[in-house]
Amino acid sequence: MPTHAVTDDTFDAEVRNSDIPVVVDFWAEWCGPCKQIGPALEELAEEFEGKVKIVKVNVDDNPNTPAQMGVRGIPALFLFKDGQVVSNKVGAAPKASLKGWIEESV
Repeated sequence: MPTHAVTDDTFDAEVRNSDIPVVVDFWAEWCGPCKQIGPALEELAEEFEGKVKIVKVNVDDNPNTPAQMGVRGIPALFLFKDGQVVSNKVGAAPKASLKGWIEESV
């Protein structure tokens, strides 16, 4: 399952109430580093299918959730487990680094 978009309105249902861990990518269309990690996140979404869900929140279209989460820079990645943040990471990273972060956090 590829990554999919989550909005301010669907955040709780898709992320906080998920029965599997969720990686949330806060990003924007104009963000170069966000575009760099996009393909890696798509590949990881396939690799972790059924175990970890990867979703994206566009900070320009959905300002409330990033504000509530204290997002100050993007890309910002938050890993939720049982409705709570268990880890977060800011900035671009290679796929192997992202995969390792997810594996050690779940």
